[in-house]
Amino acid sequence: MTLSETARRAFRFFWEQSHPQTGLTKDRAKNDGSKDTYSVCSSAATGYALAALPIGVKNKWVSKSEAEARALLTLRFVSEKLDGTHGFYYHFTDWSTGKRVWDCELSSIDTCLLVLGAVAAGEYFEGECRTLANRLLSQMDWRWMQNGPEVMAPTMGWKPESGFLEARWAGYSEALYRYLLGLAGSLPQASWDSWKDEIGIGPLFFAQMTPGYYDLKGKRDTHKRDWWKGYEKVHKTHVAFCAKHPTLYPDGLFGINACDQPPPVGYGAQEPVEGRHDGTICPTAILAAMLFVPKDAQRALKALEKRVQPGTYGWPNAVNFSKNWTDTDVLGIDLGMALLALENRQSKLIWKLLHKNEQIRRGLSRAGLA
Repeated sequence: MTLSETARRAFRFFWEQSHPQTGLTKDRAKNDGSKDTYSVCSSAATGYALAALPIGVKNKWVSKSEAEARALLTLRFVSEKLDGTHGFYYHFTDWSTGKRVWDCELSSIDTCLLVLGAVAAGEYFEGECRTLANRLLSQMDWRWMQNGPEVMAPTMGWKPESGFLEARWAGYSEALYRYLLGLAGSLPQASWDSWKDEIGIGPLFFAQMTPGYYDLKGKRDTHKRDWWKGYEKVHKTHVAFCAKHPTLYPDGLFGINACDQPPPVGYGAQEPVEGRHDGTICPTAILAAMLFVPKDAQRALKALEKRVQPGTYGWPNAVNFSKNWTDTDVLGIDLGMALLALENRQSKLIWKLLHKNEQIRRGLSRAGLA
């Protein structure tokens, strides 16, 4: 399967698995073309669906008028009806009503992914789409999410039953884009200045979410960190680690990530650390790695093609060859990371759209990354 076809199938997920009346996008779907009973929307997947629309138009997978209508439908619903408060939205909601499900948290990180996708769509379609996207960006109340001015790192979320979560965005994770988005708004400069964590090793998505939206190549932040080179190093470390375990990751395969895991585990995260991995591979992590280790990613994809048949929406969310297990689902958030990486590698489209936005540029400037 070519990279172009892989991207087209990922786009197809966002086009087909977004609700026709709300525009909200399912967290996951079956990958065999069959109907499923999933009805839960992920705010992050909805953000990736919005970002996918310009990509679909640019590649002629959908007309501009159809894509703009979908963007407006989604942005209007999010602005007027999606469950949330203080400019933040719940991690999971019903895709037909926008109401909270599973007693989930009001998520700072997932709201960021929703808003970043909205900004990409807004800059592409302009007009009302841009107005609504900028409104979503401006209304994020970061001082509220800090839960106390004396505490610099914002919380990961809030629940109406118990208040703010104890966990905060204080260490290396995917959180760079959250800080950059916060700096575009009301997040105090002191919060960024206090975040001095260095780039470390974790699941691959830590090094793939931010570069889906922000082009940081050749830049250093106010703490002299080169995030692009750091992410490149993370990818090379993952590849080298998997090469040391050829029984679990044969023929150059890699992709240790947060994804579905073989039963009975379900969704979970693994790391390239002894005792914290079992051979589970996330194919979309290989695709997103094309930005940083293209030769290794191409080799891994060839090895994948020999072992797995792609489905309606492309590669399955996860596989584990040592356990003879292939996931039946795809996940919107992972397909989104892959789709954005493939398009940015080809045209820099999403990077260009984000960097057009005045508020986004402000956030980058405050972090020293303009």
